[in-house]
Amino acid sequence: MTEDRAIASPERAGAQLPVLYSFRRCPYAMRARLALTISRQDCVLHEVVLRDKPPKMLELSPKGTVPVLHLPDGQVLEQSLDIMRWTLARHDPEGWLTPETGSVAEMEALIAESDGSFKHHLDRYKYAVRYGPETDPLYHRSAGAVFLKRLNERLKDQTNLFGNRSSLADFAIFPFVRQFANTDRVWFDAQPLTDLQTWLAGHLNSELFQLIIRRRESANAAVVQRLLD
Repeated sequence: MTEDRAIASPERAGAQLPVLYSFRRCPYAMRARLALTISRQDCVLHEVVLRDKPPKMLELSPKGTVPVLHLPDGQVLEQSLDIMRWTLARHDPEGWLTPETGSVAEMEALIAESDGSFKHHLDRYKYAVRYGPETDPLYHRSAGAVFLKRLNERLKDQTNLFGNRSSLADFAIFPFVRQFANTDRVWFDAQPLTDLQTWLAGHLNSELFQLIIRRRESANAAVVQRLLD
């Protein structure tokens, strides 16, 4: 394992390696970094300051959100799941794309539910003020907790969401469960969700997550990500 190292010419390195625009605490960006790391995909990492987004990133992806992966052939991947699938299709050493139990379609459906209705309630629970005075965060907490209970049921007889081995679903979903839990950690820890809480703690304490969540040298500085050599 080697430490990240600064490179003198990000443009030259970017001609050879994919360039990832990321933000450390964004759950979508966490997804991308988790998959790129486990697949041992070197890339040039730009840690973005959201109030001062790099002009190059906005040129590549006018939506202005992270993650954005710029591939050496010029292709731009703007969605976190697309980045995960791209890098895992190239190298999937732990079989994230092949769930131990259930089907790929079932796995994709659970991820879609997390990204859809659960994320809807998560946003209105965590950021209620953004949605106007009529938004009741406690209502959205209760509605989001329905999905958490379903995850907890899945985890009663297995370590992860699709068996004892981790799959794409675990790494696509746990960053958002983390965000939901951290909105009111006392409340979350008091819920009868023992299996979900154990699952979340296991992923948060893993070497993989600790590698991708650590602080980088400086925002907008380009570094080569080589985390699991």
